[in-house]
Amino acid sequence: MILKEFTVGPLQVRAYIIGCPHSREAIIIDPAGSEDMLANTIKSENLDLKAIINTHGHPDHTCGNARMKAITGAPVLMHKEDDLLFSEPSIVAMFKSWGFDAAPPADAHIEDGQEIEIGQLSLKVIHTPGHSPGSVCLYGHGYIVTGDTLFIDAVGRTDLPGGNFNTLTRTLKERILPLPDETIVLPGHDYGPSPTDTLGNQKKTNPYLNNLT
Repeated sequence: MILKEFTVGPLQVRAYIIGCPHSREAIIIDPAGSEDMLANTIKSENLDLKAIINTHGHPDHTCGNARMKAITGAPVLMHKEDDLLFSEPSIVAMFKSWGFDAAPPADAHIEDGQEIEIGQLSLKVIHTPGHSPGSVCLYGHGYIVTGDTLFIDAVGRTDLPGGNFNTLTRTLKERILPLPDETIVLPGHDYGPSPTDTLGNQKKTNPYLNNLT
């Protein structure tokens, strides 16, 4: 598996390029800044970008969608609940006051259990509401891209529109904790002591997971 990790944008979002070394097909997750650099990386690696995928609809993660799509022609994929919620005028206005323009609507929706095929690779969509109603994680090949659902030694905030801490706690217990300990967590921000960690170690050191085990 080809895995490229970047920190981009005004709020230091972690963006990921995942590709198949055989077919050279690839996806990019949350390209929220430095879109030209990301597109140049895709070109230099001789990758064929099949999709732009958002882990959720918050504008710090979607603000690069329009530019990335314009450069690459790849469609934008997001869970329906966030695509709808973050297009509501009142929420658009709130985030605009923070300096974020509204992202264009997604070209297609992804849903729980869906397999994202990337050449010979496959990533499973896991719907993980709590940080937002349409948050998703992408799981496969020993990795899980968690967006703002799970950070290293922390979790995503739940005080923004659509957030709910009880829902997030249930998500962590039912959808994240059962995954294998050796799974490598790739979060949406580098807020912890290291950019990544194993889920097994997070079960020991992350207080939000530790309390659930």
